[in-house]
Amino acid sequence: MSTTTVAPLTTQDAEALVHAAREAAEATGATVSVTVLDAGGHLLAFRRDDRAVLISGETSTRKAYTALQLNAPTADLVDAVQPGAPFHTLPTALDRPLLFIAGGIPVHRDGRLIGAIGVGGGTPEQDHGFALTAVETLA
Repeated sequence: MSTTTVAPLTTQDAEALVHAAREAAEATGATVSVTVLDAGGHLLAFRRDDRAVLISGETSTRKAYTALQLNAPTADLVDAVQPGAPFHTLPTALDRPLLFIAGGIPVHRDGRLIGAIGVGGGTPEQDHGFALTAVETLA
C-alpha cells in the first residue's frame, strides 16, 4: 500500500486565491468579499472590499464552508435543496449554517480536497465565476 502525501492549502495559496478572485471581480466593477478555508474548515484568508455590502463577508464564508463540507461547487447544489429535492432540509439540519447560493468552490490538489473558496457580493453567477477563476490559477 502506498501513501501519497498531498501538500495542504497554505497561507500563500490562500492569499493567491483571494488576490485572483478580487482581480477578477475588479475587472467587472464588482465589489466582493472572499473567504478561503483549509481542509478542516479553518479560516486561512479573508478580504472584504471597502465598498462591498456587509453581508458579503458572511455569505462568502458560508459558501466556502458549504463547498468544503459537500465537496462540490455551491452552484451545483442549488437545485438539491429545493422543496422535494434530496437535500431540502440540509440548510437547517446543522448547527453551522450552509448556504446554497453559487460562489463556493472546493479546492483540490492531486485529486484530494484541501480547502475551499467562497465569494460574495456580486450576482451568484459572478461570484461563481470569480471563485472558479481563482481556483484555476492555483498551481
